[in-house]
Amino acid sequence: GGDIVLWPVGLQFDAYGEIFGDSKFWLSYCNTLFYTMYGTICSMLVGICGAYALSKSRLMFGRGFNFMLVFTMWFSAGLIPTYNNFIDLHVDNKYMFIVALGFNAFNIILLRNYFSSVSTEIEEAATIDGASEFQLLTKIYIPMSKASIATVAMFYAISRWNGYLWAQMLLGAEDQPLQVYIRVKLQTLLDQADAGALSDVSQYSIQYALLVCSIIPIIVIYPKIQKYFAAGVNVGGVKE
Repeated sequence: GGDIVLWPVGLQFDAYGEIFGDSKFWLSYCNTLFYTMYGTICSMLVGICGAYALSKSRLMFGRGFNFMLVFTMWFSAGLIPTYNNFIDLHVDNKYMFIVALGFNAFNIILLRNYFSSVSTEIEEAATIDGASEFQLLTKIYIPMSKASIATVAMFYAISRWNGYLWAQMLLGAEDQPLQVYIRVKLQTLLDQADAGALSDVSQYSIQYALLVCSIIPIIVIYPKIQKYFAAGVNVGGVKE
């Protein structure tokens, strides 16, 4: 006892070597990066445009659209009807998968509420200067809502990165993400252990190595956008 002070004794990386030597691991990892990056971009485009429109009192039938948005949070079709809907829409490849899961009512409501809090005087001043709706969104609302946008983008990215259920049910073997690969790999290790097939590397070492590999991108990205969570950005420019 007392041999371990700071550096672990008997440190080895055989579990990582076994994982990195599996081509299916790299394929699933690339798929997850693809879903996270482009899925988040797609969701943010839909969310920002929808939230901006719904935050405007001048939007025709705005109350009705807002009610329908909230209604989807109160009542859902259920797992089986949703699955049948995805099948009818041919959501069986990575591109359709990104589009099909690009809408989240709760995140749109968060953005809508933040856009609604932006001073109307700033918008009126920009409108007097000749700004269009697109310029109002890109030059006023988005720069002043960096904190909210970064937070919602993080919600979308984590949801995409951890996505498992629909990916397993809808996507083929070549398009499945990392979480599905981890589930299959862990089940394979359990089956081997039950059958008495011993490996040179402990199954627990492989499990923990998989978990470490699955959280590395989140650990790298999160500190870079954490600064936006502290406080919102509010640009001065009110014209009386």
